Amino acid sequence: MTGESVERGPARGTPAEVLFAFLKLGLTSFGGPIAHLGYFRDEFVTRRRWLHDDSYAELVALCQFLPGPASSQVGFALGLSRAGWLGAMAAFVAFTLPSAIILLVFALTSAAVSGPIGTGALNGLKIVAVAIVAQAVLGMARNLCPDRQRASIAVAAVAMIAFLPGATGMIGAIIIGGLAGLVWCKAKAGPAADRLSIPVTRSQGILSLTCFLVLLVFLPLLHQLSQSWAVADSFFRAGALVFGGGHVVLPLLEAEVVAPGWVSADQFLAGYGAAQAVPGPLFTFAAYLGALLEPGPNGMAGATLALLSLFLPGFLILIAVLPFWGTLRQRQDISSAIQGANAAVVGILAAALYDPVFTSAVGDMRDFALALACFVSLVAWKAPSWLVVILAAAGGVGLQLAA
Repeated sequence: MTGESVERGPARGTPAEVLFAFLKLGLTSFGGPIAHLGYFRDEFVTRRRWLHDDSYAELVALCQFLPGPASSQVGFALGLSRAGWLGAMAAFVAFTLPSAIILLVFALTSAAVSGPIGTGALNGLKIVAVAIVAQAVLGMARNLCPDRQRASIAVAAVAMIAFLPGATGMIGAIIIGGLAGLVWCKAKAGPAADRLSIPVTRSQGILSLTCFLVLLVFLPLLHQLSQSWAVADSFFRAGALVFGGGHVVLPLLEAEVVAPGWVSADQFLAGYGAAQAVPGPLFTFAAYLGALLEPGPNGMAGATLALLSLFLPGFLILIAVLPFWGTLRQRQDISSAIQGANAAVVGILAAALYDPVFTSAVGDMRDFALALACFVSLVAWKAPSWLVVILAAAGGVGLQLAA
């Protein structure tokens, strides 16, 4: 590796390959950011073998540290690794566009899902997320917690999140896991068999950080020039300040769009409910809000501006960090810390499997039975995740009609 890149190497795929792989996930990845990480692992670690479990967990741990949408940042980095910058853009567009279009249409038509069939299908989509996350936890635990030391780190991460929920607990668990890895994993440290190759130069990283800082400082100064600049400033600031992704951005967005009267409180809550029912990243809620902004820009233009402004800071920060991360992780002490942090990521996913995934999806024994059926289909029958999602939605409808 040169001093200017993160394990530079030829792209091993094409942007078209990345586009279609992420488009499938953009259409089927229900359940929120934690479930998305499970879908990603199933698709890119288990099925396509684009990378190894330890490299994937390392990338997840890094993105958990950074502000922005963690699952989308992981997807962006995977696309970048697989097919360069066009691959990164293909991953972002394919994973984001389906839910953004759905929420844009919802905003423009005020359509709502109702009735037993719609309600049952949505419940089935929540239940299948339980199976997806459980599969991810099981597979990652086998590879990343093979001994009692790292298994103990994972359990400690669960305990920490139990007493300190939210982004603070997750980041704290990864930090403590890394420190524990320095003590417990020294004898086991060493380079992974399959490192993730991400072609970002140091100069590109510095340029990305400069762009982030310039936008963060100067967008507020441009706020008064026009409503478009005000919208860009508000959504960029929300994306830059959110740690933990997903639901954490909601109070920030509410403060930015409801308080000044751009969107009503009722509209905001209706859109939040719709965002729970669509696949893909929760950050596409910005498309719904942008379409409704008063005064404009609104409609398609407002949705596009809000969406790009919210995602941009997280991607800029990720690009800024990646080239330096590649150099740091080659050190023996950093390698030991990464092993401990990876074990903590397993604990974080295990905690999320219980809350919010299980607690919000499983209401009774019938729901639990459907979740178990989905899990067995994935793990024992090796059914593709998209098929299990469809069957789960049908199962949810059946349970609703039988109630």
